[in-house]
Amino acid sequence: MEFKKICVLGLGYIGLPTASTFATHGVKVVGVDVNQHVVEVLRNGEIHIHEPGLRTLVQAAFHSENLRVTDRPEPADAFIIAVPTPITPEKQADMQHVVAATESIVPHLRAGNLVMLESTSPPRTTVDTLAPILERSGLKAGEDFFLAYSPERVLPGKIIQELIENARVIGGINHVSAQAGRDLYSLFVRGEILLADATSAEMVKLMENTYRDINIALANEFSRLGLHYGVDIWRAIDIANLHPRVNILKPGPGVGGHCIGVDPWFLVEGAPELTPLIRQAREVNDAQPENVIALVEETLGDLKGRRITALGLSYKPDVDDLRESPAIEIVRALVGKGAKVVFYEPFAMGAEVEGARSAQSLENAFQDSEGIILLVDHKEFHDLDPKWVAGFLGAKIAIDACGAWDRQVWRDAGFQIEVLGVGKDND
Repeated sequence: MEFKKICVLGLGYIGLPTASTFATHGVKVVGVDVNQHVVEVLRNGEIHIHEPGLRTLVQAAFHSENLRVTDRPEPADAFIIAVPTPITPEKQADMQHVVAATESIVPHLRAGNLVMLESTSPPRTTVDTLAPILERSGLKAGEDFFLAYSPERVLPGKIIQELIENARVIGGINHVSAQAGRDLYSLFVRGEILLADATSAEMVKLMENTYRDINIALANEFSRLGLHYGVDIWRAIDIANLHPRVNILKPGPGVGGHCIGVDPWFLVEGAPELTPLIRQAREVNDAQPENVIALVEETLGDLKGRRITALGLSYKPDVDDLRESPAIEIVRALVGKGAKVVFYEPFAMGAEVEGARSAQSLENAFQDSEGIILLVDHKEFHDLDPKWVAGFLGAKIAIDACGAWDRQVWRDAGFQIEVLGVGKDND
Protein backbone atom coordinates (compact mmCIF):
# COMPACT_ATOMS: atom_id res chain seq x y z
CA MET A 1 0.00 0.00 0.00
CA GLU A 2 0.99 3.61 -0.45
CA PHE A 3 0.48 6.03 2.43
CA LYS A 4 0.45 9.72 1.62
CA LYS A 5 -1.33 10.83 4.80
CA ILE A 6 -1.58 9.26 8.26
CA CYS A 7 -3.81 10.28 11.14
CA VAL A 8 -2.44 9.44 14.61
CA LEU A 9 -4.99 9.59 17.43
CA GLY A 10 -3.40 10.21 20.82
CA LEU A 11 -0.22 12.26 21.25
CA GLY A 12 1.15 10.72 24.42
CA TYR A 13 4.25 8.65 25.12
CA ILE A 14 3.71 6.50 22.02
CA GLY A 15 1.53 8.55 19.69
CA LEU A 16 3.74 11.65 19.60
CA PRO A 17 7.02 9.81 18.84
CA THR A 18 5.20 7.66 16.27
CA ALA A 19 3.60 10.63 14.50
CA SER A 20 6.89 12.53 14.50
CA THR A 21 8.86 9.56 13.19
CA PHE A 22 6.48 9.05 10.27
CA ALA A 23 6.64 12.78 9.51
CA THR A 24 10.44 12.79 9.46
CA HIS A 25 10.28 9.88 7.02
CA GLY A 26 8.40 11.93 4.45
CA VAL A 27 4.74 11.16 5.23
CA LYS A 28 2.11 13.81 5.88
CA VAL A 29 0.83 13.27 9.43
CA VAL A 30 -2.10 14.74 11.34
CA GLY A 31 -1.59 14.28 15.07
CA VAL A 32 -4.83 14.31 17.05
CA ASP A 33 -5.38 14.75 20.77
CA VAL A 34 -8.64 15.61 22.51
CA ASN A 35 -6.68 17.44 25.21
CA GLN A 36 -6.57 21.00 23.92
CA HIS A 37 -3.69 21.82 26.26
CA VAL A 38 -1.54 19.17 24.58
CA VAL A 39 -2.40 20.56 21.17
CA GLU A 40 -1.54 24.12 22.20
CA VAL A 41 1.74 23.10 23.83
CA LEU A 42 2.84 21.34 20.64
CA ARG A 43 1.72 24.21 18.41
CA ASN A 44 3.84 26.52 20.54
CA GLY A 45 6.93 24.48 19.84
CA GLU A 46 7.07 22.76 23.22
CA ILE A 47 6.50 19.18 24.32
CA HIS A 48 4.54 17.83 27.27
CA ILE A 49 6.57 14.65 27.77
CA HIS A 50 10.11 14.09 29.01
CA GLU A 51 11.87 11.63 26.73
CA PRO A 52 15.48 11.83 25.53
CA GLY A 53 15.64 13.11 21.96
CA LEU A 54 11.90 13.68 21.64
CA ARG A 55 12.05 17.46 21.53
CA THR A 56 14.54 17.35 18.65
CA LEU A 57 12.44 14.77 16.80
CA VAL A 58 9.20 16.74 17.20
CA GLN A 59 10.86 19.97 16.09
CA ALA A 60 12.26 18.19 13.04
CA ALA A 61 8.80 16.85 12.23
CA PHE A 62 7.26 20.33 12.37
CA HIS A 63 10.18 21.83 10.45
CA SER A 64 9.61 19.30 7.66
CA GLU A 65 6.05 20.65 7.41
CA ASN A 66 4.83 17.06 7.40
CA LEU A 67 3.33 17.21 10.91
CA ARG A 68 0.24 19.12 12.01
CA VAL A 69 -1.64 18.78 15.28
CA THR A 70 -5.33 19.23 15.92
CA ASP A 71 -8.10 18.06 18.23
CA ARG A 72 -10.11 16.03 15.74
CA PRO A 73 -9.35 13.43 13.07
CA GLU A 74 -9.33 14.02 9.33
CA PRO A 75 -9.57 11.76 6.29
CA ALA A 76 -6.33 9.84 5.75
CA ASP A 77 -4.92 6.70 4.17
CA ALA A 78 -4.18 5.17 7.57
CA PHE A 79 -5.39 5.78 11.11
CA ILE A 80 -3.31 4.82 14.14
CA ILE A 81 -5.01 4.67 17.55
CA ALA A 82 -2.51 5.25 20.37
CA VAL A 83 -4.68 6.35 23.27
CA PRO A 84 -4.49 5.24 26.92
CA THR A 85 -6.09 2.06 28.23
CA PRO A 86 -6.06 2.58 32.00
CA ILE A 87 -7.40 0.16 34.56
CA THR A 88 -10.46 0.73 36.72
CA PRO A 89 -10.48 0.40 40.52
CA GLU A 90 -12.12 -2.99 39.92
CA LYS A 91 -9.01 -4.08 37.95
CA GLN A 92 -10.76 -4.08 34.59
CA ALA A 93 -9.61 -2.50 31.35
CA ASP A 94 -11.06 0.97 30.79
CA MET A 95 -11.56 1.04 27.03
CA GLN A 96 -13.50 4.31 26.81
CA HIS A 97 -10.61 6.16 25.10
CA VAL A 98 -10.16 3.42 22.50
CA VAL A 99 -13.89 3.31 21.83
CA ALA A 100 -14.12 7.11 21.52
CA ALA A 101 -11.11 7.27 19.18
CA THR A 102 -12.53 4.49 17.01
CA GLU A 103 -15.92 6.17 16.81
CA SER A 104 -14.26 9.43 15.77
CA ILE A 105 -12.72 7.68 12.76
CA VAL A 106 -16.01 6.37 11.39
CA PRO A 107 -17.11 9.57 9.54
CA HIS A 108 -13.71 9.74 7.78
CA LEU A 109 -13.24 6.06 6.91
CA ARG A 110 -13.01 5.31 3.19
CA ALA A 111 -12.55 2.17 1.14
CA GLY A 112 -8.91 1.08 1.05
CA ASN A 113 -8.01 2.73 4.37
CA LEU A 114 -6.00 1.03 7.09
CA VAL A 115 -6.88 1.29 10.79
CA MET A 116 -4.18 0.28 13.28
CA LEU A 117 -4.67 -0.11 17.02
CA GLU A 118 -1.52 0.36 19.09
CA SER A 119 -3.09 0.80 22.54
CA THR A 120 -2.47 -2.19 24.81
CA SER A 121 -5.79 -4.01 24.93
CA PRO A 122 -7.44 -7.20 26.19
CA PRO A 123 -7.49 -10.13 23.74
CA ARG A 124 -10.11 -9.85 20.97
CA THR A 125 -10.46 -6.07 21.28
CA THR A 126 -9.60 -5.54 17.61
CA VAL A 127 -12.07 -8.17 16.41
CA ASP A 128 -14.91 -7.73 18.91
CA THR A 129 -14.77 -3.98 19.65
CA LEU A 130 -13.07 -2.07 16.84
CA ALA A 131 -14.43 -3.97 13.85
CA PRO A 132 -18.16 -3.55 14.74
CA ILE A 133 -17.70 0.17 15.45
CA LEU A 134 -15.82 0.85 12.23
CA GLU A 135 -18.35 -1.15 10.20
CA ARG A 136 -20.98 1.45 11.13
CA SER A 137 -19.43 3.30 8.19
CA GLY A 138 -21.08 0.77 5.90
CA LEU A 139 -17.69 -0.71 4.99
CA LYS A 140 -16.65 -4.28 5.79
CA ALA A 141 -13.52 -4.84 7.87
CA GLY A 142 -10.94 -6.94 6.04
CA GLU A 143 -12.71 -6.44 2.72
CA ASP A 144 -13.39 -2.74 2.18
CA PHE A 145 -10.80 -1.50 4.67
CA PHE A 146 -7.91 -3.08 6.53
CA LEU A 147 -7.80 -3.51 10.30
CA ALA A 148 -4.86 -4.63 12.41
CA TYR A 149 -3.23 -4.45 15.83
CA SER A 150 0.41 -3.65 16.51
CA PRO A 151 1.48 -3.06 20.11
CA GLU A 152 4.22 -0.67 21.10
CA ARG A 153 7.16 -2.56 22.62
CA VAL A 154 9.45 0.25 23.71
CA LEU A 155 11.24 1.22 26.90
CA PRO A 156 10.75 4.73 28.34
CA GLY A 157 14.07 6.51 28.05
CA LYS A 158 14.77 4.70 24.77
CA ILE A 159 11.45 5.12 22.98
CA ILE A 160 12.78 6.78 19.82
CA GLN A 161 15.57 4.26 19.31
CA GLU A 162 13.43 1.22 20.06
CA LEU A 163 10.49 2.48 18.01
CA ILE A 164 12.71 2.13 14.96
CA GLU A 165 14.97 -0.77 15.86
CA ASN A 166 12.78 -3.22 17.80
CA ALA A 167 10.99 -6.12 16.18
CA ARG A 168 7.30 -5.44 15.64
CA VAL A 169 4.33 -7.77 15.38
CA ILE A 170 1.40 -6.88 13.10
CA GLY A 171 -1.81 -8.74 13.85
CA GLY A 172 -4.47 -8.41 11.19
CA ILE A 173 -8.10 -9.48 11.28
CA ASN A 174 -7.07 -11.27 8.10
CA HIS A 175 -3.81 -11.73 6.23
CA VAL A 176 -4.26 -8.81 3.84
CA SER A 177 -4.81 -6.49 6.82
CA ALA A 178 -1.58 -7.72 8.41
CA GLN A 179 0.24 -7.14 5.13
CA ALA A 180 -1.15 -3.60 4.95
CA GLY A 181 0.11 -2.95 8.46
CA ARG A 182 3.54 -4.24 7.47
CA ASP A 183 3.57 -1.84 4.51
CA LEU A 184 2.85 1.05 6.88
CA TYR A 185 5.49 0.36 9.52
CA SER A 186 8.07 -0.60 6.93
CA LEU A 187 8.32 3.12 6.25
CA PHE A 188 10.62 3.45 9.28
CA VAL A 189 10.96 0.18 11.23
CA ARG A 190 14.37 -1.46 10.85
CA GLY A 191 13.63 -4.40 13.12
CA GLU A 192 11.96 -7.60 11.94
CA ILE A 193 8.24 -7.26 11.23
CA LEU A 194 6.29 -10.41 12.06
CA LEU A 195 2.77 -11.07 10.87
CA ALA A 196 0.09 -12.75 12.98
CA ASP A 197 -3.64 -12.61 13.64
CA ALA A 198 -4.95 -9.73 15.72
CA THR A 199 -5.70 -11.68 18.88
CA SER A 200 -2.27 -13.33 18.89
CA ALA A 201 -0.64 -9.90 18.59
CA GLU A 202 -2.74 -8.64 21.51
CA MET A 203 -1.62 -11.66 23.52
CA VAL A 204 2.05 -11.08 22.68
CA LYS A 205 2.09 -7.67 24.37
CA LEU A 206 0.24 -8.90 27.43
CA MET A 207 2.47 -11.96 27.71
CA GLU A 208 5.64 -9.87 27.59
CA ASN A 209 4.55 -7.65 30.46
CA THR A 210 3.02 -10.48 32.47
CA TYR A 211 6.31 -12.39 32.25
CA ARG A 212 8.10 -9.39 33.72
CA ASP A 213 5.47 -8.89 36.40
CA ILE A 214 5.65 -12.47 37.61
CA ASN A 215 9.43 -12.35 37.81
CA ILE A 216 9.34 -9.05 39.72
CA ALA A 217 6.83 -10.59 42.11
CA LEU A 218 9.27 -13.42 42.75
CA ALA A 219 12.02 -10.90 43.57
CA ASN A 220 9.68 -8.98 45.86
CA GLU A 221 8.74 -12.16 47.71
CA PHE A 222 12.43 -12.94 48.07
CA SER A 223 12.87 -9.49 49.68
CA ARG A 224 10.28 -10.41 52.29
CA LEU A 225 12.02 -13.72 52.91
CA GLY A 226 15.29 -11.84 53.34
CA LEU A 227 13.77 -9.95 56.24
CA HIS A 228 12.22 -13.14 57.65
CA TYR A 229 15.45 -15.14 57.62
CA GLY A 230 17.91 -12.35 58.32
CA VAL A 231 19.43 -12.46 54.82
CA ASP A 232 20.81 -9.69 52.62
CA ILE A 233 18.60 -10.50 49.66
CA TRP A 234 20.49 -8.19 47.28
CA ARG A 235 23.72 -10.10 47.88
CA ALA A 236 21.87 -13.42 47.67
CA ILE A 237 20.35 -12.46 44.30
CA ASP A 238 23.76 -11.44 42.94
CA ILE A 239 25.19 -14.82 43.91
CA ALA A 240 22.21 -16.79 42.58
CA ASN A 241 22.48 -14.96 39.27
CA LEU A 242 25.99 -16.32 38.78
CA HIS A 243 24.24 -19.55 37.80
CA PRO A 244 24.20 -19.63 33.97
CA ARG A 245 20.46 -20.35 33.80
CA VAL A 246 19.24 -17.99 36.54
CA ASN A 247 18.36 -14.31 36.15
CA ILE A 248 16.44 -13.10 39.20
CA LEU A 249 15.25 -9.51 38.90
CA LYS A 250 15.66 -6.87 41.59
CA PRO A 251 13.02 -6.15 44.24
CA GLY A 252 11.74 -2.66 44.85
CA PRO A 253 8.91 -0.53 46.23
CA GLY A 254 6.37 -1.91 43.75
CA VAL A 255 5.48 -2.02 40.07
CA GLY A 256 4.11 0.99 38.24
CA GLY A 257 3.70 2.46 34.81
CA HIS A 258 0.99 1.85 32.28
CA CYS A 259 2.26 -1.57 31.19
CA ILE A 260 3.64 -4.08 33.66
CA GLY A 261 1.44 -3.01 36.54
CA VAL A 262 -1.72 -2.98 34.40
CA ASP A 263 -1.56 -5.40 31.49
CA PRO A 264 -1.69 -8.68 33.47
CA TRP A 265 -5.08 -7.68 34.84
CA PHE A 266 -6.41 -7.70 31.26
CA LEU A 267 -5.72 -11.43 31.15
CA VAL A 268 -7.19 -12.04 34.61
CA GLU A 269 -10.31 -10.09 33.64
CA GLY A 270 -10.94 -12.21 30.55
CA ALA A 271 -10.23 -15.64 32.05
CA PRO A 272 -10.03 -15.50 35.88
CA GLU A 273 -10.33 -19.27 36.21
CA LEU A 274 -7.21 -19.78 34.06
CA THR A 275 -4.94 -17.15 35.62
CA PRO A 276 -4.34 -17.84 39.36
CA LEU A 277 -0.57 -17.35 39.02
CA ILE A 278 -0.94 -14.05 37.15
CA ARG A 279 -3.43 -12.77 39.73
CA GLN A 280 -1.18 -13.76 42.63
CA ALA A 281 1.83 -12.03 41.10
CA ARG A 282 -0.19 -8.84 40.64
CA GLU A 283 -1.36 -8.99 44.24
CA VAL A 284 2.20 -9.49 45.49
CA ASN A 285 3.45 -6.47 43.57
CA ASP A 286 0.45 -4.32 44.44
CA ALA A 287 1.14 -5.02 48.13
CA GLN A 288 4.85 -4.16 47.98
CA PRO A 289 4.38 -0.49 48.98
CA GLU A 290 3.00 -1.77 52.29
CA ASN A 291 6.36 -3.40 52.99
CA VAL A 292 8.13 -0.09 52.41
CA ILE A 293 5.74 1.64 54.81
CA ALA A 294 6.41 -1.08 57.39
CA LEU A 295 10.16 -0.53 57.01
CA VAL A 296 9.69 3.23 57.49
CA GLU A 297 7.62 2.71 60.63
CA GLU A 298 10.07 0.18 62.02
CA THR A 299 12.90 2.66 61.45
CA LEU A 300 11.26 5.93 62.52
CA GLY A 301 8.56 4.76 64.92
CA ASP A 302 5.36 6.78 65.15
CA LEU A 303 5.20 8.86 61.96
CA LYS A 304 2.81 11.51 63.23
CA GLY A 305 4.43 14.90 62.81
CA ARG A 306 7.71 13.46 61.53
CA ARG A 307 9.33 15.37 58.67
CA ILE A 308 10.20 12.87 55.94
CA THR A 309 11.88 13.43 52.58
CA ALA A 310 10.75 11.15 49.72
CA LEU A 311 13.11 10.96 46.75
CA GLY A 312 11.28 10.26 43.49
CA LEU A 313 7.67 9.92 42.36
CA SER A 314 7.95 8.42 38.87
CA TYR A 315 7.36 4.73 38.32
CA LYS A 316 10.94 4.06 37.16
CA PRO A 317 14.31 5.84 37.09
CA ASP A 318 15.03 8.87 34.91
CA VAL A 319 11.57 9.31 33.37
CA ASP A 320 8.71 11.71 34.11
CA ASP A 321 5.96 9.09 33.90
CA LEU A 322 3.93 9.04 37.13
CA ARG A 323 1.25 6.59 36.01
CA GLU A 324 0.42 3.89 38.57
CA SER A 325 3.58 4.80 40.49
CA PRO A 326 4.11 2.92 43.78
CA ALA A 327 6.19 5.87 45.01
CA ILE A 328 3.09 8.08 44.93
CA GLU A 329 1.13 5.42 46.80
CA ILE A 330 3.84 5.33 49.48
CA VAL A 331 3.87 9.12 49.85
CA ARG A 332 0.09 9.16 50.22
CA ALA A 333 0.27 6.45 52.87
CA LEU A 334 2.92 8.37 54.81
CA VAL A 335 0.74 11.48 54.73
CA GLY A 336 -2.18 9.35 55.90
CA LYS A 337 -0.14 8.32 58.93
CA GLY A 338 0.44 11.92 59.86
CA ALA A 339 3.94 12.42 58.47
CA LYS A 340 5.00 15.79 57.07
CA VAL A 341 6.23 14.61 53.68
CA VAL A 342 8.37 16.64 51.31
CA PHE A 343 9.04 14.98 47.94
CA TYR A 344 11.47 15.83 45.19
CA GLU A 345 10.86 14.59 41.64
CA PRO A 346 13.34 16.23 39.25
CA PHE A 347 11.62 14.91 36.12
CA ALA A 348 8.15 16.18 37.06
CA MET A 349 8.61 19.40 39.01
CA GLY A 350 4.93 20.24 38.76
CA ALA A 351 3.78 16.97 40.31
CA GLU A 352 1.33 17.13 43.20
CA VAL A 353 0.39 14.71 45.97
CA GLU A 354 -2.37 15.82 48.29
CA GLY A 355 -1.07 16.55 51.76
CA ALA A 356 2.61 16.49 50.73
CA ARG A 357 4.86 19.32 49.63
CA SER A 358 6.90 19.38 46.44
CA ALA A 359 10.47 20.64 46.83
CA GLN A 360 12.12 22.47 43.95
CA SER A 361 15.66 21.41 44.91
CA LEU A 362 17.43 18.70 46.87
CA GLU A 363 18.64 21.26 49.36
CA ASN A 364 15.08 22.32 50.08
CA ALA A 365 13.90 18.72 50.24
CA PHE A 366 16.53 17.75 52.81
CA GLN A 367 16.27 20.81 55.05
CA ASP A 368 15.68 19.69 58.66
CA SER A 369 14.39 16.29 57.53
CA GLU A 370 14.21 13.52 60.11
CA GLY A 371 14.54 10.75 57.55
CA ILE A 372 15.00 10.33 53.80
CA ILE A 373 13.50 7.54 51.71
CA LEU A 374 14.81 6.55 48.30
CA LEU A 375 11.76 5.51 46.25
CA VAL A 376 13.12 5.91 42.69
CA ASP A 377 16.71 5.26 41.69
CA HIS A 378 17.18 8.33 39.51
CA LYS A 379 20.85 8.80 38.65
CA GLU A 380 20.81 12.11 40.52
CA PHE A 381 19.82 10.25 43.70
CA HIS A 382 22.03 7.23 43.07
CA ASP A 383 25.11 9.47 42.97
CA LEU A 384 24.33 11.47 46.11
CA ASP A 385 27.23 12.20 48.46
CA PRO A 386 25.93 11.31 51.94
CA LYS A 387 28.36 13.72 53.59
CA TRP A 388 26.78 16.56 51.59
CA VAL A 389 23.29 15.30 52.40
CA ALA A 390 24.07 15.13 56.12
CA GLY A 391 24.61 18.89 56.28
CA PHE A 392 20.91 19.61 55.70
CA LEU A 393 19.25 16.99 57.88
CA GLY A 394 17.81 17.08 61.35
CA ALA A 395 18.59 13.37 61.79
CA LYS A 396 20.88 11.08 59.81
CA ILE A 397 18.43 8.34 58.92
CA ALA A 398 18.19 6.91 55.39
CA ILE A 399 15.86 4.23 54.03
CA ASP A 400 16.70 2.67 50.68
CA ALA A 401 13.75 0.95 48.97
CA CYS A 402 15.72 0.40 45.75
CA GLY A 403 18.91 -1.29 46.95
CA ALA A 404 20.87 1.47 45.26
CA TRP A 405 23.08 3.06 47.92
CA ASP A 406 26.40 1.75 49.21
CA ARG A 407 25.50 1.06 52.81
CA GLN A 408 29.03 1.30 54.13
CA VAL A 409 29.59 4.69 52.50
CA TRP A 410 26.42 6.04 54.11
CA ARG A 411 27.35 4.55 57.48
CA ASP A 412 30.79 6.09 57.26
CA ALA A 413 29.02 9.45 56.85
CA GLY A 414 27.23 8.85 60.14
CA PHE A 415 23.91 7.52 58.81
CA GLN A 416 21.66 4.84 60.10
CA ILE A 417 20.67 3.21 56.81
CA GLU A 418 17.98 0.56 56.38
CA VAL A 419 17.47 -1.29 53.10
CA LEU A 420 14.39 -3.10 51.81
CA GLY A 421 15.05 -6.85 51.79
CA VAL A 422 17.98 -6.83 54.19
CA GLY A 423 17.42 -8.75 57.43
CA LYS A 424 18.75 -7.44 60.73
CA ASP A 425 21.43 -10.15 60.88
CA ASN A 426 22.96 -8.58 57.75
CA ASP A 427 22.27 -4.93 58.55
